[in-house]
Amino acid sequence: MKIVISEFVEGARQAEGLTVIIDVFRAFSVGCYAIDSGASKLIATGESDKAFELKKMYSQAVLVGESDERKIKGFDLGNSPTEILKANLNGKIVIHTTTAGTRGLINAEKADTVITGSLVNASAVSRYIRMLNPDQVTLVAMGYRAKESAEEDLICAAYIESLLNDKNEDFKERIGNLRFTSGKRFFIKENIGFSPPTDFFLCTMTDKFSFVMRAVRRFDGNVDLERIDV
Repeated sequence: MKIVISEFVEGARQAEGLTVIIDVFRAFSVGCYAIDSGASKLIATGESDKAFELKKMYSQAVLVGESDERKIKGFDLGNSPTEILKANLNGKIVIHTTTAGTRGLINAEKADTVITGSLVNASAVSRYIRMLNPDQVTLVAMGYRAKESAEEDLICAAYIESLLNDKNEDFKERIGNLRFTSGKRFFIKENIGFSPPTDFFLCTMTDKFSFVMRAVRRFDGNVDLERIDV
């Protein structure tokens, strides 16, 4: 099994084989919490305008997402697992758009199979990959705003790679130290309204969930995410 690690939207565009689009802070942590909270469907889109169009098709849907980390005007919830846990999503369709993660999903058109990845389900991701046993795996770390390398995404990619290679590496210290590096923004007073400290802890609860979310491209170019328990 060949494992390739790449970054950003261009990395998603070039990704081949079984592709994991990784966004730890916060898109695909949010996705896992939404599905675990009872959402019946999760639709990912790359632009807020397309999210509003989808809302016209699914009138009872919940709009979730961010632009520059903040909740988009007219959306129901921000891209925050803390907000997800406070909301009632049982049976609801969630329409999700973010600066980095969902754009990666939309652009991964060359890949054979696409799933999302985050620390909260990294082991499930590795189990799913082993089950399919593809010739190539591409791990795409989407980065901060899809422009800057994000330590949390690269750690997640390294963790998944280590599991696939049967390495007994301990990532606890590196993940904990994110609080003082790329995750320190969650502890800045000015950010609490849209990026609370609880988001950091919820996004770094490694292997909390035992399912993956597989992307299925829709007729309209957006992506349905379906839960697969592994």
